[in-house]
Amino acid sequence: MCHVIVTCRSMLWTLLSIVVAFAELIAFMSSDWLVGRPKANSSPVLANRSNTWRDPYHPKLGIYSRCIKLPTLKRGNLCGPYADSFNEIASGFWQATAIFLATGILILCAVAFVSVFTMCVQSILKKSIFNICGLLQGIAGLFLILGLILYPAGWGAQKVVDYCGPDVSPYQLGACSLGWAFYTAVGGTVLTFLCAVLSAQAEIATSSDKVQEEIEEGKNLICLL
Repeated sequence: MCHVIVTCRSMLWTLLSIVVAFAELIAFMSSDWLVGRPKANSSPVLANRSNTWRDPYHPKLGIYSRCIKLPTLKRGNLCGPYADSFNEIASGFWQATAIFLATGILILCAVAFVSVFTMCVQSILKKSIFNICGLLQGIAGLFLILGLILYPAGWGAQKVVDYCGPDVSPYQLGACSLGWAFYTAVGGTVLTFLCAVLSAQAEIATSSDKVQEEIEEGKNLICLL
């Protein structure tokens, strides 16, 4: 018989697991990893219009995507992949970053999906799902760390030089600055390890004596603080 068990700690772990997975996925897909040096809009057509169009803009470069302003584009930036294939990613370090981050995110998304069902199923083959998911989140965190460590090593690539100037080099930003996607990925990595810790607390909460008493009383829906 399925017993739906909801506790504050298990619900917190589930929600945080989902948030972390989505945050890492959005950061990975974003082009806001590097904010390039200011560039002036040199379009002669736009130059005759308001000063808004003549103001410098900041191109943005992601692991496999970018955002630029085209002279013929009246509003906003043109964003999309600059690499049509994996081999066209700016550097080998960024290719490794993409692999590590994608692996970590895939694990996090799988855990986030499973976490929704832990309210009803807490174990499989006599193994706690919370403990298994916590272990997977710890492994995903290690993949994310490796990806983030390798990412700055690729700043010496020619494409990064085009965005950040000649002073850029591995682990030296030059004229660029880090965008919100990088900080989101770092924050998500920290929260991934927090999720791994919370999974143990969720296991303790859902297997407590109070829960067992509720089960023995024949309750199918158990909600505890």
